[in-house]
Amino acid sequence: MDFSLSFSLIFFLFATVYSSTPPNTLRGGSSLSVERYSTDVLVSPNGVFVAGFYAVGYNAFVLAVWFAQPSSPSATVVWMANRDQPVNGKGSKLSLQKNGNLVLSDAGRTTLWITGTTSATSVELRLHNTGNLVLTSLESDHILWQSFDSPTDTLLPHQMLTRYTSLSSSRSQTDHSSGFHKLFFDNDNVLKLLYKGPEVSSIYWPDPWLMIWDTGRTTYNSSQIAILDPLGHFISSDNLQFSSADFGLGPQRRLTLDFDGNLRLYSLDEMKGNWTVTWQAMSDPCRVHGLCGPNSICSYGSGTGRGCSCVPGYKMKNSSDWSYGCELDRKQLSENDQRAGFVSVSYLEFYGYEYDVFKNISVESCKEKCLQSPICEGFLLKFEGGVYNCYAKSQLLNGKQSPNLLGTLYVKLNVSQASGGFPSNEPIEQIELNCSGEYSKLLDRVYETKSESKFLTFLAWFACGIGVVEMVCVFSLCYFVFRIPKRAGAAMQGYVLATSTFRQFTYAEIKKATRGFTEEIGRGGNGVVYRGTLPDHRVAAVKRLNGANEGAKTEFLAELSTIGRLNHMNLIETWGYCIEGKHRLLVSEFMERGSLAENLDSNTLGCEKRFNIAVGIAKGLAYLHEECLEWVLHCDVKPHNILLDANYQPKVADFGLSKLVNRAGGGGGSGGGGANSGFSRMRGTRGYMAPEWVFNLPITSKVDVYSYGIVVLEMITGKSPLGAYTAFDGEEEENRSLVSWVKKKMQGAASGASWIEEIMEPIMSGGYDMNKMGTLVRVAMQCVEEDRERRPTMKEVVEMLLCHEHI
Repeated sequence: MDFSLSFSLIFFLFATVYSSTPPNTLRGGSSLSVERYSTDVLVSPNGVFVAGFYAVGYNAFVLAVWFAQPSSPSATVVWMANRDQPVNGKGSKLSLQKNGNLVLSDAGRTTLWITGTTSATSVELRLHNTGNLVLTSLESDHILWQSFDSPTDTLLPHQMLTRYTSLSSSRSQTDHSSGFHKLFFDNDNVLKLLYKGPEVSSIYWPDPWLMIWDTGRTTYNSSQIAILDPLGHFISSDNLQFSSADFGLGPQRRLTLDFDGNLRLYSLDEMKGNWTVTWQAMSDPCRVHGLCGPNSICSYGSGTGRGCSCVPGYKMKNSSDWSYGCELDRKQLSENDQRAGFVSVSYLEFYGYEYDVFKNISVESCKEKCLQSPICEGFLLKFEGGVYNCYAKSQLLNGKQSPNLLGTLYVKLNVSQASGGFPSNEPIEQIELNCSGEYSKLLDRVYETKSESKFLTFLAWFACGIGVVEMVCVFSLCYFVFRIPKRAGAAMQGYVLATSTFRQFTYAEIKKATRGFTEEIGRGGNGVVYRGTLPDHRVAAVKRLNGANEGAKTEFLAELSTIGRLNHMNLIETWGYCIEGKHRLLVSEFMERGSLAENLDSNTLGCEKRFNIAVGIAKGLAYLHEECLEWVLHCDVKPHNILLDANYQPKVADFGLSKLVNRAGGGGGSGGGGANSGFSRMRGTRGYMAPEWVFNLPITSKVDVYSYGIVVLEMITGKSPLGAYTAFDGEEEENRSLVSWVKKKMQGAASGASWIEEIMEPIMSGGYDMNKMGTLVRVAMQCVEEDRERRPTMKEVVEMLLCHEHI
């Protein structure tokens, strides 16, 4: 008896200890109950991760995976299934059905989340050491579903981010529902951070005002994959790479898109039990869009951290949530005085939402323009390049204040507001962001109990139905009585035009701006270019096409149709046009340095500038061929059609000879396709034209590649392909061309380096990077191959040049 009793006691104690250890698997036909959420969990074999029901508020739970350490009331959650639809704390469960379907039900009735998987054999839900919750078919070991395929706001080591997945921030530090910030692969294959607010959305990382190449990224990939490895190194297919400050094996890590919109890499300090930031996307948190909402200002460095404040004349819209921003403080309004005034605040920047930009303008002139516009909410005045530029705002969004910012914001207010209570240039009262707080979410759904009366439930639903019918009737009546007249369409069109920088000018406006077309700054085969000053003080280049015949009109419309689709930093920006009677004119930005042709003979273009110009031209043409909405062949690439701004940045101009190639027809893509026999005549300039034009071969984007190669050779050698043949050392007739001359020099050099010195522009003698110039020549020579199939695409040209530049 004593032995049996002892054995029974030992077995009971062993069974108790064994059963108290949470499993890491859930078999088909089993479930996890929310009412036992503290013990009804799955634990990874290494004890690092826990999966189960996690409390996000009073009577509100989500199915989640979180780190077991540090053990605190607010654990670090890395995945949630139902973040926007929590379940009740009674009667809810996660069931793994025998047919392989994983179901999350609310109070035992409503299905809130489901994997939709099936299996003919037994299944198992297992929490792996990586934190991946995996549903597997046991017989075939086939993965039916896994949490790594649907990340929430966190990426764990070994977990891939793909074109089909994204990270979405939480609403706040204690509200785990979906927030307004998102990390995803955009359509251009680049990993980006997006603010998608209730009313507006905008990309804020990488810096939206920079070209992708300038941020170290590349659009030339199609895999769209990013991964964080256990060492703390992150790599993405768009060339984004970074490592944690404590790089190497050891601590647990996670990459999280925090509720404030910043992407941060964390490492766990197990000794102290806290997470340390070892990398972050943005060092200045105020650069994140939407943090403080509309009509507000984000600042950093005062008090305990980042704070928000309203612009003068506005008050906080929702005292518990800054994302709603600020609204007009109507207590300060005077109903008897509808005049408007301005109040200013210094050291500010407001990104985006300019309906117009007025350059080289006084404060008073900008105030006058803002007063005349019904959509103007204020303007930002910045001192740039020795003049004041005015950025008129239709909305006050993404505000940031810092001592190193040079902008001054002028807020348009009612005179009663502007004259009282808001002195100019005074600091604004700041309210720190609330980053603490207790559980505050109450579940807005209830579940039925046995004591409820079905009759009372019926009456409640009946009353709701009557109310809905009444509301529909009232709204319908209001629509028909107070509906917007049809003229509103024209008004809306006017608003759209007012917020656009591209507009139609009258001939009288153009004639006045150019002072009767008196200052000629350029001339080409299809028109003359004049300098002009627009009413808003912008200096413009006005191109006047020759003649009024149908050919000139068609050419003009072709150019207009083309430029309306283009937007690239290396393409000329066009502000408007005029088509009136026989007059056909285009109004574009004025380029201070003139054309590349005008600068080639000067000593202002050193090796570095020429290399950067070559890269810029290639980027612009690559955009035309492969990135814009419709592929475009320029057909007349030459130094006269490359313009330089004040910083010698190139911009491709003059699309009068361009030819649109429909995507459906094959386009001008990476393979150099887009063959088109619809050209009615040869296009281009002698010396820069590809052989296809002469031999009547199909025309593709490779004709621009050939012309680009000639332009680059001209930049390097200083010799024009249109110049006298005697410029090429008196070669025989068959070698009297720029291409053959360079090729002969390259073939005749034994050392492989001296030929560069022989062909180099004398102005740059001794002042250039030999390797960089050699790369440029070799790329150019590939571009001028007679066989178009052997020429690279402009995309490949950009890649070759940038690869050398970053070596």
